[in-house]
Amino acid sequence: MDIHRSRFVPYPSSAINALAFSHAEVEHGNHDPDSLRLAIGRANGNIEIWNPKNGAWLQEKVFYGGKDRSVEGLAWTQEPDIRGAHDKLVPGRLRLFSIGYSSSVTEWDLATGLPARHSNGNHSEVWCFAVQPRHKKTGDGSTAHQKLVAGCADGTIVLLSTENDDLTFDRFVSRATNKKARALSITYKDSDIVLAGFADSMIRVFDTRNGNVIRNISLGSGPHGGPREILVWKVKCLSSGDFVSGDSTGEIRIYNGKNYSQIQRISGHEADVLDLAVSRDGTSIFSAGMDRRTCFYTSRKSPTKIEGQSGKWRKVSHQRYHQHDVKAMATYEGNKLSVIVSGGIDTQPIIVPLRSFGKELSRGLPSLPPTPPLVSAPNARLLVSWWNTEMRIWRVKPQGDDVEKPKVVARLALQGEENIASASITQDGSLLAVSTTSAVKLFQLIQPQPGAGTGLRIRKLDIPVINGARIIRLSTNGKWLSTINARNEIRLLRIITTDDPVDLPRALDKLQHLYRLDRDSVPRTQLCGSSGPYERTIVHAEFSADGNVFAVTDLAGYVDTWVIEGHEDSTAPEVDVDDSAPAAADSDESDDEYAEKKDVITFLGQHWTLNPLGHLIPQLDSTPVLLSFQPNFDDSDKPQPNGNPALHPTRQNPHPHSHELPKADYRLLLVSKEHQLYLFDVMEGRMSEWSRRNPPSSYPREYQQLDLPAKGCIWDVNEAQQRIWLYGEKWLFMFDLTKDFSISGSDNATSSKKRKRNGHKNNSGAGDAIPYRDVPITKMRKYDSQSEAGKGQWTEVTITGRIDTDDEDADDDNDQPLVVLRRSSTQDGAQTNGHVVNDEGSENVVEKQKRSEPWWHTFKYRPILGILPIGEEGSQTPEVVLVERPSWDLDLPPRFVGTHEQ
Repeated sequence: MDIHRSRFVPYPSSAINALAFSHAEVEHGNHDPDSLRLAIGRANGNIEIWNPKNGAWLQEKVFYGGKDRSVEGLAWTQEPDIRGAHDKLVPGRLRLFSIGYSSSVTEWDLATGLPARHSNGNHSEVWCFAVQPRHKKTGDGSTAHQKLVAGCADGTIVLLSTENDDLTFDRFVSRATNKKARALSITYKDSDIVLAGFADSMIRVFDTRNGNVIRNISLGSGPHGGPREILVWKVKCLSSGDFVSGDSTGEIRIYNGKNYSQIQRISGHEADVLDLAVSRDGTSIFSAGMDRRTCFYTSRKSPTKIEGQSGKWRKVSHQRYHQHDVKAMATYEGNKLSVIVSGGIDTQPIIVPLRSFGKELSRGLPSLPPTPPLVSAPNARLLVSWWNTEMRIWRVKPQGDDVEKPKVVARLALQGEENIASASITQDGSLLAVSTTSAVKLFQLIQPQPGAGTGLRIRKLDIPVINGARIIRLSTNGKWLSTINARNEIRLLRIITTDDPVDLPRALDKLQHLYRLDRDSVPRTQLCGSSGPYERTIVHAEFSADGNVFAVTDLAGYVDTWVIEGHEDSTAPEVDVDDSAPAAADSDESDDEYAEKKDVITFLGQHWTLNPLGHLIPQLDSTPVLLSFQPNFDDSDKPQPNGNPALHPTRQNPHPHSHELPKADYRLLLVSKEHQLYLFDVMEGRMSEWSRRNPPSSYPREYQQLDLPAKGCIWDVNEAQQRIWLYGEKWLFMFDLTKDFSISGSDNATSSKKRKRNGHKNNSGAGDAIPYRDVPITKMRKYDSQSEAGKGQWTEVTITGRIDTDDEDADDDNDQPLVVLRRSSTQDGAQTNGHVVNDEGSENVVEKQKRSEPWWHTFKYRPILGILPIGEEGSQTPEVVLVERPSWDLDLPPRFVGTHEQ
């Protein structure tokens, strides 16, 4: 495979301004809730929803922002618990709120990713807000609605109500004073008392029931030579009732929760402390700020008395996990997961162990999007990249030309404020589709005439009004455009193109709605809202290579496929609508939601319908991260009939259409977040023989231990070979689909190895456990006191680390006999995995695989933004563009502190 290793494609990752877990903690002995999520707010207005289940840390959804929008704060609330069947207490629904340089608080619909409502009130910009703790309302165990308290730029403190599934202004807790000091931080001490840190060196304690100021706490004046006022950037409460503050002097101060007096102050930073995090038991404090340090303080009693230690709190250590200012921190302590997440200007979230601090390593989450913001037109050698509201189109020259780097041939800036959600381009580069959450646009790319330069001409095409889409896909031949909006409604648009360059491509006015199968087994969880189940959110969609099959998959792991009935007939009507057909029985939506629900639409003799055997495709074991069709290389030369002349309208059948299904073999590849490979035969509704013969237990150990999910794939398929190249942010694997993996346990050298598919299964959700000794000792010099000095003997020592004996991670070899049976099934003496069986029926698989492994991998390229094919299809050696975006190449603002440090 020829690789254009590229770093010329810009992608300005956005800074992290806010972090929030949906649950702060769970009771002792309870399992971590399945609905646990982490929300990350960025400076470009995007909100990312991450699932930390089993330490996999998968980014599930993105709520797209827009121009001049920034998320400055995030908070979750939980609705009161309700009584379900058999009088069982069901946890209440989760709700997500954000603030950002405006006077309103925004609530987000978790199912659609769109703003659900905004608060109103006669107050200035909201700078900080906090959620009221959950407390008992009555003796039956039910809970009350949580309120929100917000601090404003003029010092006003307001209370917001979340009752009746709404967000309304309740009352003022405190009015603005004459000084109009900004409220920089706010938190609840208990259900009625709030603490607010201001920009005038004050911490004020309010009673939200009557608005009384219980106490004014002054931090004094600033250090000599600096600003007079101290900015209280953060206030946090401990479980004991005491509270701690972090300010612009780089100090944290601990206060008594009863008399509000200062207990202790510790100088742990060289600059402002921007955020704090505390443990559930109240014995640990973490601080982070502008000097990039993450400091750890503890109040646990030391076994030996430390001289000069005046208070019970002491700073234990500090470490720089980030390369720039740290702006936000969030904690979660559960039964198994116990972590601190921090983020800042360097755009990468860092996971630090909380309960096991000092015993486990930290871990960095991907800062690049899981779905690459890149598409390519291989036949035209065009590469399209986008970010925010901008797009760039590059032309990649073939290798060997005297060109330093690819050139930008077109730039595109969308009108409006919404960020680009998705884009797609045809294989020949003639059509480009772009979508935001409010609009879908289609453009024609016109190649320059010889001698007229290298720039592309872009022409906007008229299409029916489509109110936004999260995912759009153009078929490779440019005949179909699929759009999936925030409510997971799937629409298809037919595009008519001709070979005449004078005729513009045009879209037909009628939209085809596709409906998914009803899945009764999807339970309603705390993340479900009024717009539908959260788990039914479509995350991936793709056309087959010939555009005759369309597939989507959702967070729950369900796969839905549709196929085209009939062949294209240029003599048939462009649009033929049959509104007399009965309602579709396979829809999971109400019959009166759309007038076109009963319509059967035929475009030029072709009609989309659900795959007759699509319901046989099983649900995936976990959320899919990749969906792709295997190219068909054996059906390209078959003649396609021009419709079916025998179909004519009659009195009994005024809207005839062919029911003939495609004859080609369509293979669909899906990869789950657990790194399991699923290769389905779509038209047969079952797993392919290769997937049946190669269960996860046979995957290479290097692949099983990956901790980052797959982002994309490149197919290398022709008559000579069938290869798939999978890649993540820091890895690249090649699998040969004509060969089988070695069966786990057949090799004595690896039979005792344990399978760790997650890579983080036995820790608290952060990095791997730190070995007992950081520096391995291999030799030791022993001196004899009776011998001469300097004459010692070397003694070899063996350092043994801890061996994990958790049976949960042991190899699951229950399916090995079935795999051996499947692989032994031969026809005419030929093994399907490429090995030849002799007359006695035995084969030397191990020796052959040692000489030629059916897989290959490298960790050379990192971090990978995306890999896309470039060049003519069907070549013997695939040509790709590999785009890297290393952290040191990001265009970050200058550091305020430590510019001289590396």
